[in-house]
Amino acid sequence: MKTRNINQSVIFKASPHEVYETLMDSKKHSTFTGSKAIISRKVGGKFKVYDGGLHGKNLELIKDKKIVQAWQCDMKEWPKNHYSVVSFILKKIKDGAKLTLKQLNVPSDCYVSISNGWKEYYWKPMKKMFQKGL
Repeated sequence: MKTRNINQSVIFKASPHEVYETLMDSKKHSTFTGSKAIISRKVGGKFKVYDGGLHGKNLELIKDKKIVQAWQCDMKEWPKNHYSVVSFILKKIKDGAKLTLKQLNVPSDCYVSISNGWKEYYWKPMKKMFQKGL
């Protein structure tokens, strides 16, 4: 199976703490996605987001700085036992936080939809949420 890596950066008008909490808090995650999220806050703990369409486990957590997770996706093109490693690196900047995403080993057949999905289903609604001050 051929794979590709996704690298994206996004700026939020929010603190690294607020961004971290939005990604790791089940209720806040559910708010910006509009779908059920259950997220463990422990290394080795499991998560399910988008009503279980994306799921996996936490590999490394450094509060307000870094989240590393093993991800699986319920897409027909996604091989059943394949995991992709997703890293969210947070850095404080002058007007908020910079989030750098790296997603390794994305199946090539899923690359475009996953890459666009981050922008459409994560970054856009998170920016909207922070603008509203939630």
